[in-house]
Amino acid sequence: MSRTISVRALAAEALADIALSGHSLREVADRALPRLPDARDRALLTALLNEGARWWPRFDAALDRLLAKPIRRSEPVIHALLVTALVQLEILEMPGYAAVAATVEAVRELRRPRLAGMANAVLRRWQREREALLADLDATPATRHAHPAWLAKAIARDWPGHAEAVMAAANHEPPLMLRVNRRRAGRDAVADRLREAGQEIAAHTWLADGLVLPHSTDVTRLPGFAEGHFAVQDGAAQVPADLLDLASGQRVLDACAAPGGKACHALERSDIALVAVESEARRALRITQNLERLGLAADVIVGDAGDVRAWWDGKPFDRVMIDAPCSATGVIRRRPDVRLHRRAADIDALVALQSRILSACWETLAPGGTLLYVTCSLLRAENEGVVGAFVDGRADASVLPLTLPVGQAAAIGWQILPGDGDLDGMYYALLRKQG
Repeated sequence: MSRTISVRALAAEALADIALSGHSLREVADRALPRLPDARDRALLTALLNEGARWWPRFDAALDRLLAKPIRRSEPVIHALLVTALVQLEILEMPGYAAVAATVEAVRELRRPRLAGMANAVLRRWQREREALLADLDATPATRHAHPAWLAKAIARDWPGHAEAVMAAANHEPPLMLRVNRRRAGRDAVADRLREAGQEIAAHTWLADGLVLPHSTDVTRLPGFAEGHFAVQDGAAQVPADLLDLASGQRVLDACAAPGGKACHALERSDIALVAVESEARRALRITQNLERLGLAADVIVGDAGDVRAWWDGKPFDRVMIDAPCSATGVIRRRPDVRLHRRAADIDALVALQSRILSACWETLAPGGTLLYVTCSLLRAENEGVVGAFVDGRADASVLPLTLPVGQAAAIGWQILPGDGDLDGMYYALLRKQG
């Protein structure tokens, strides 16, 4: 049985798992939140984990300036607790006396009473020297925007005119976006019902199925969720259904399909025969669950999208969508732990995987058909680098023109950067197979 624990002590244990042991924020939060019976404590824990992961690179560096000897390896939970204390002071703007006192008490609760004095001294020093310490942290892009140094450099290299705005956007809470299931409800009707339930909501200006709420909420409690009237999906992820130019009777492949949002959106739009391929059985189950809630049907296959011989029946597809595995650097405002877990060394392996999947799935596309390559990365190597190398080696592949109301043209395709139109970062390229 789990021991009774305060929200700050639990947050420290959980954040150490995320930042120092490599566990995902979602996995850790799902495990930790049920341990807190009070809704206010659960809300505080959620804030501490999200903002702790988001701002870890900044406040982790701050502790190196405040501590004579680092403790992240010797006392990882206490190190994480101090990060959460700085988050409370600087991001959540809690009263200083309360944040410091509660943190010192949490040190004792975590059975490290000998470190209580150190924690108190560190936080008091932060309060005394705050202005100078903040100026020091703000002097470099990585600690100013709480990005790992390799990613800050990569963004500056790939998007030199946008780097500061991109990194700043990644540190703001994104809006909650919904996608209305037009097979079950109209957008206006869904919006009216949500407003009647007290939600502030607006129709997206150019995404036909999009609704926008300013803040996150438990969508499972919203009216219409259980009936499958809508799903959660960022606006950038709603774009592919428009780009695919779907028509009834088409045969469509969604490679790397989990959790199924883009597949479901395509099925909501047109009477198509859709095959969804996902390499992990656990993630493929999520596709099936989403299909069932929304009243949709598809052929869900557990398989490697890059090994088509293992699952393809040989019948060509009119449309192919590849939502390629990527660095997820375009969605770190929504998934802040990505900045803690992704490494520069990962990119070459991802590019090789993306290239393999693109080449393999191209073979399943019918002559005259189109393939949409999508990533939630903002790194050029994963985007136009992959597509450009593929097109250069294929006589039967041509790039189709593509423009959207927000974002910018890439060397090939189109890039939405984080914050463009208040959307997540996402890349798209459309290719036509010559007949």
